Amino acid sequence: MFFAHGGVVTFTIVLLALVAAFLGLRLYSVLGKRTGHEQEPVARQPIDNTPPIIRQPLVAGDSASALPKGDSEAIEVAAQSGVRAIANADRSFDLGLFMEGSKSAYKMVLEAYWKGEKEALRFLCDDDVYASFADAIDGRIARGETLENRLVRIEEVRVVDASFDHPMARITIRFDADIASLVKDSDGNVIGGSMTDAVETHDIWTFMRDVKSGDRNWKLDETDSV
Repeated sequence: MFFAHGGVVTFTIVLLALVAAFLGLRLYSVLGKRTGHEQEPVARQPIDNTPPIIRQPLVAGDSASALPKGDSEAIEVAAQSGVRAIANADRSFDLGLFMEGSKSAYKMVLEAYWKGEKEALRFLCDDDVYASFADAIDGRIARGETLENRLVRIEEVRVVDASFDHPMARITIRFDADIASLVKDSDGNVIGGSMTDAVETHDIWTFMRDVKSGDRNWKLDETDSV
């Protein structure tokens, strides 16, 4: 679910590809193993809305100082060697595009979960993460509850970890965001949360992809919150 190269720059990460595809289908997705966003206005910690962009692909052999000026701050030191290993294994990989795509995926997955759109989630998540979301959605439906959540803004996106274990590439992103949450019962009564007070949220999501497969899409492999 990130971009693929085509034209001047083709998005290789399915996240961006999903944006286009899902816009047409009006689908929204939300990744994650953990189902914290399913409960009543669950308040998570905040994030920064400044999109870190790395416009040049990183390849093995690059040093930290070789990162585009100003962009190295978007990558934790512990993740840099993993990013280079992934770029070396997949020369079409562009971290800047990946990070932009991850923000779109974050919004899509959250909205799909809040709206109970399982098919959208199935496309964006691996089997375990999808099962987690699906179970939470089913439980919500059984209780007659509905969510009226809204992603107010993404304040910051950072790469906190990355690894390449042939042929699987994994990149862990921390999203700091503000989310407004509201839960209603079967009668439409508010039982939790508020749409006027956004909650600071800190989510850590890991995306994975088999770089040797023909599939250019990344799937949500794991989620957590801090």
